[in-house]
Amino acid sequence: MQILLIRHGESEDDFLDENYDGTKDLPLRPNGRIQVEKMSKRVLKEFPADFVWSSTLMRAIETTEVLSNTIGCPVKYLDNLREQKESESNLEFRLRGETVLSFIKENSKAYNRIAIITHGGMITKILESFVQLPYENNIWFNTNNTGIHCLDYLKDLQVIRFGNSTSHLD
Repeated sequence: MQILLIRHGESEDDFLDENYDGTKDLPLRPNGRIQVEKMSKRVLKEFPADFVWSSTLMRAIETTEVLSNTIGCPVKYLDNLREQKESESNLEFRLRGETVLSFIKENSKAYNRIAIITHGGMITKILESFVQLPYENNIWFNTNNTGIHCLDYLKDLQVIRFGNSTSHLD
């Protein structure tokens, strides 16, 4: 199975102060909608997904609606794909990332390729789990707005095909 990890488009939260934690439910900005349209066209052309999983925050939902309408596939929304909560420790957030990835893998066996629309922090936690980093680490996987990471689960191998690709924005 192949997984496309995709960050939502530019949103109002990108312009809040540096200490903002990502939990406020804000919409996409006009530029974010343009980014999402471009990303969706690229996904349709290069690697259309059979199913989309999405965070339940507004900026992810808006991104997901455009993508699913463009590629014509079903969607399921999961609260566990939301950004780190204020009350959640880094360990709890990592464990949530592992849990949601396991749940998605288990419930996506019928599909060859899926997309997960989520947030930068959750993408980092999913990637930490995918590469089996220790729980305590100082690694951050940068993901720009509408950045795409491509992961493959092969028979006996896990492969990162590419990370944070934004060529659709060029």
